[in-house]
Amino acid sequence: MKQAVIDLGTNTFHLLIVEKIPSQPAKTLFRDSRPARIGRSTNGSGGIGHRIITSDAVDRALTVLRYYRTVLDEHQINPESVAVYGTSAIRVAQNQQAFVDTIRQETGLVVRVISGDEEAALIYAGVRASGVLDPASAIDVIQAPTALVMDIGGGSVEFILANNDRVFWKQSFEIGGQRLMERFMGEADVISQPAIARLHSYLQEQLLPLTNAVHQYPPTVLVGSSGTFDTLVDMHFHEETGQWPPADQAAFDLPLSAFYHYYELLTTRNRTARMALPGMIELRVDMIVVAVCLIDFVLKSYGLTTLRVSTYALKEGALV
Repeated sequence: MKQAVIDLGTNTFHLLIVEKIPSQPAKTLFRDSRPARIGRSTNGSGGIGHRIITSDAVDRALTVLRYYRTVLDEHQINPESVAVYGTSAIRVAQNQQAFVDTIRQETGLVVRVISGDEEAALIYAGVRASGVLDPASAIDVIQAPTALVMDIGGGSVEFILANNDRVFWKQSFEIGGQRLMERFMGEADVISQPAIARLHSYLQEQLLPLTNAVHQYPPTVLVGSSGTFDTLVDMHFHEETGQWPPADQAAFDLPLSAFYHYYELLTTRNRTARMALPGMIELRVDMIVVAVCLIDFVLKSYGLTTLRVSTYALKEGALV
């Protein structure tokens, strides 16, 4: 049986098609990520900061989704059977209903707009399925260690304190990469040190509920899922081996020394120089700057020295 999931992120749309066969692992038939940037403003108006999906953003979304509809047709999948999830930018948009209705009229896809709590639950299911939370796979072999799971999207960031057995606490924060770029980088090509300092002060205030939860459920490892974390793993593999990471591997260790090596490169180079880094892709080259600043803040604030990455996230969680 074929199943398809579409994740309508603030910056990127994703399509995953798998075939499920009884008593066998699901076989991936198609996987794709494309920029839609529905949270971006047009000439300073609209966008995620103003809670409006602009007409330009609607056009970009439809371009991607019409292509995805052709792929679904090739796989003979009814568009109404596809699980289509709308996240942060759609969740907060004042013109949410008009956007959802337009997608259905133009593509036949039915969008389900999910809450931040639902998004975090799906991410946890995907991360758990990757095996990254399995105590046997952890660097420090502790019985059911608590992990701080972090998923950085364009509109929101989900934090989950959990182990392989249960979720202790989870929350979605509307502090995603697109929002942080607009607030702390603007039109700048390189983030400044004063901007990083302001960003850290902002995060300290915004993430107070997380700080309280970390005191209650102390984690031993930071687990990053999708997006920026995938790109950091790609960059590390390119530097170490000259190749992309294994496509069939879903859980990775990322040495802290490697993270800070890339942090230094990404926060001091302009866009052209960042794009030239092995493993970098155009889809991530802008937002990754504020994203690594966010990761740095979390690592230092909560004293975490182990970093792992799950390539599974919302889409895989939905399939689970």
